[in-house]
Amino acid sequence: MELLTQLDITSFKITLKLALISTIILLIIGIPISYFLAYGNVRLKSLMEASISLPLVLPPSVLGFYLLIFMNQNGILGSIWVKLFGHQPAFHFDGLVIASVIFSLPFMIHPLTAGFRSIDKELIEASYTLGKTALSTLFHVILPNMKSSIITGLVISFAHIIGEFGVVLMIGGNIEGETKVVSIAIYDAVERLDYFTAHLYAGLLFIFSFVTLALFYHLNKKFEVK
Repeated sequence: MELLTQLDITSFKITLKLALISTIILLIIGIPISYFLAYGNVRLKSLMEASISLPLVLPPSVLGFYLLIFMNQNGILGSIWVKLFGHQPAFHFDGLVIASVIFSLPFMIHPLTAGFRSIDKELIEASYTLGKTALSTLFHVILPNMKSSIITGLVISFAHIIGEFGVVLMIGGNIEGETKVVSIAIYDAVERLDYFTAHLYAGLLFIFSFVTLALFYHLNKKFEVK
């Protein structure tokens, strides 16, 4: 218990809250986007795929800078957000969610798109032949047969958000109880040369990440066996 007094428990709560909310949003928007990328036939699809994959190659500081411009009270999204909710998304938890969704989008889209493309087309055609609609086929035929891809997208996105630093720091800053996540708490501890506290934060984050990935591989094996 004495060790826990060295830690800011609120930063863990914010980190988990951010990861859970962002991952759920990513799944909701990721399914239709991935479905379109897998089955759509549009010339601009390659441009769309390149845009989604940009966070994989852009430095977090670059993406964070432009998101900050976009989400401050004078930015396009920021000004709309102020009118709707009374505050700008930058330096607020809302901004962290938006930034995390954008920054982690490829980690959800790529596994889901691969999952859609792996489904046997004859299975889909058989569903249509039986009179099922496209929506019914999606939820009752396609998604149940790509559980492994869905779990992969969920776990990788969740784990990526848990470990975010650069974009989170640019968009949220370091506000106690609002935007201070565990990765920033570690940075703070190292800056003040408090390596003991940094070890506690890092160790707990390491254990949590390892358990999450171990559970993921275990679930994936179960679905592969089935």
